[in-house]
Amino acid sequence: MAPIPALPFNPLTQLGLGGIPSRPFVLRQSRRWAVLLSALLMAGCSAQARLEGRAAAQRPLPPGIEVAFNHRPTSRYRSPITGQWRQGDDLEALVLQSIEQAERQILVAVQELSLPRIATALVRKHRQGLDVRVVLENTYSTPWSQQHPAGLSSHLRRRNAQLQQLGWGDAVLILQRGGVGLIDDTADGSAGSGLMHHKFMVIDGRMVVTGSANFTPSCIHGDPEDPRTRGNANHLLRLQSPELAASFQAEFARLWGDGPGGLPNSRFGIGKEGGGVQTASVSGTPVQVLFAPHRRSDPNQGLAWLEALLNSTNDSLDLNLFVFSAQNLANRLQQLHARGVQIRLLADPGFANRSFSETLDLLGESLPDQGCKLETSNRPWSRAIAAVGTPRLRPGDKLHHKVAVIDARRVITGSFNWSPSAAHQNDETLLVIDSPALAAHFSDEMNQLWRGAELGVTARLQRKLEKQRLKCGSGSPRVAQAEGQPGAF
Repeated sequence: MAPIPALPFNPLTQLGLGGIPSRPFVLRQSRRWAVLLSALLMAGCSAQARLEGRAAAQRPLPPGIEVAFNHRPTSRYRSPITGQWRQGDDLEALVLQSIEQAERQILVAVQELSLPRIATALVRKHRQGLDVRVVLENTYSTPWSQQHPAGLSSHLRRRNAQLQQLGWGDAVLILQRGGVGLIDDTADGSAGSGLMHHKFMVIDGRMVVTGSANFTPSCIHGDPEDPRTRGNANHLLRLQSPELAASFQAEFARLWGDGPGGLPNSRFGIGKEGGGVQTASVSGTPVQVLFAPHRRSDPNQGLAWLEALLNSTNDSLDLNLFVFSAQNLANRLQQLHARGVQIRLLADPGFANRSFSETLDLLGESLPDQGCKLETSNRPWSRAIAAVGTPRLRPGDKLHHKVAVIDARRVITGSFNWSPSAAHQNDETLLVIDSPALAAHFSDEMNQLWRGAELGVTARLQRKLEKQRLKCGSGSPRVAQAEGQPGAF
């Protein structure tokens, strides 16, 4: 393959590849939210969010921290899929630049890696003598070019067709032929954890790249067969901190064990014994990290920590969530709302209106599943709020963030969906960063997704509710799940 050219990327100046910054419109903070909520409540339960305001100046970032959003409206880059200029930061360029900076070691733990330029860059570093290791989720660890579509699920058949159509090459095969060490979550002798869902890379024991994005075309640039898509709404952080990198290195070591061909001493899922919250500093900015999963009885488990973090909220809470299916967190949000905390929640359109989704609780609705069963401990709010909804994305794109912004000062992020599976089955990263400067960037992302979002009980949701009520009436409670049984994502 041809060598990969150096790709300029500087999130500190909000530039992607060849980016040209402009000025976004932003929402004022808590007082503005109250006005918006009042207007929406007066307008009824279903509404469309609109934002107005003055242009915001380019925002600073704390030392040692960079953040990139592939839907950011104030930067642009040329899509490698369509060749056209598009809005957003180039997340692949950030990953490639980080790899290029490596001098000794590159550790990658990501659910899926199907971008050949990243694979080629890793092989090049391996051939230069660097220690390069990759851990993937077992669903995505076989070269797609060696799979027969007849034996694949519908999801994997579509993925196979997309990557074949793209014609960029097979990233996993590039890694294998290049001699890069690679394992998946069956290396412990099991059939795999719930999901090896991490999305992180550690460079030279000093730099961590992590966030919500897998290293795939659809997660970053858009679907290969549909030039209208812009990729799932995602972000990546780059953090310069040997202290934080050491925590991620230790997590990687648990996954890796002796690596390919060694003893079966890799540890994934519950067998990994995730441990408690670890603290670090990034040039003075406090950072905390928790690696999942944990048993439900473990006080360190991620849903319990999230609930405690939410309980610290005083004024405002923004949520951008791919999956929200944890009842304890919905119950905590109800208590925050009763205390007067201003809450905004956007959930992925594909998951928001499913029977297990806690967005329904906030809207005061119950939705029986196809078997006419209700979610265990279901608790719809008696006083629904209108500031709950789904963003308007291009067809095929998803809201893939797993983000909360508390009081415009604290950011919760990582690979961790707000679900029982994330807490108790999957290999996950849950990251908390205390920085008003960084929080402002995530608030900007919320504001741009909020603009035009569908809020409240939409006509589509209303039709779904009526259909299930005709079939199921009010439904019946589902039997509670036992330890180790699968939860919702």
